[in-house]
Amino acid sequence: EMRTVGLCGLGAVMMIALGAPAYAADAAKGKELFTAQCGICHQVGPSAANLVGPQLNGIVGRKAASVADYAMYSAGMKKLGADGFTWTDEHLDKWIADPKAMIADSPMALTFAGVLDAAARADIIAYLKAPQ
Repeated sequence: EMRTVGLCGLGAVMMIALGAPAYAADAAKGKELFTAQCGICHQVGPSAANLVGPQLNGIVGRKAASVADYAMYSAGMKKLGADGFTWTDEHLDKWIADPKAMIADSPMALTFAGVLDAAARADIIAYLKAPQ
C-alpha cells in the first residue's frame, strides 16, 4: 500500500514536471495590471515621463539606475547600477514580487508591497517587454 502511494506521488510529480505547459504570459493582461498597480509611479510608451519612479521603456536589458533624467534613485538602486546590475526577466520578477527583499530602503520598497501572484508578474513583464 505504501509503495502504491509513493508511485502515485512520483507519477504526479513527473506529470507536473514534464507534462504541464509553462504559463504563457499575456502582455494585454500585463498592461491592465501595470496600469492598476504600477501606473501611479511609472509610465511606458512613446510619451512616457518620469513620475515618482522612472519611465520604464526598454527596462529589460537596461542597467539599473540608468535613466539619465531621473534624479530620485535611492542609494541602493544607484549601487546596483554602479555594480553593473542589469534588469532581466528574473531580476524584474524578484523586484516586482518583493522590492523590500532587494533594496529595503528604496522608495518602492517603502510604498509597494509587491505582486505575490507569479502569473501576474509574468504578465507585467511581458507588457514591459512588448513594443510600446
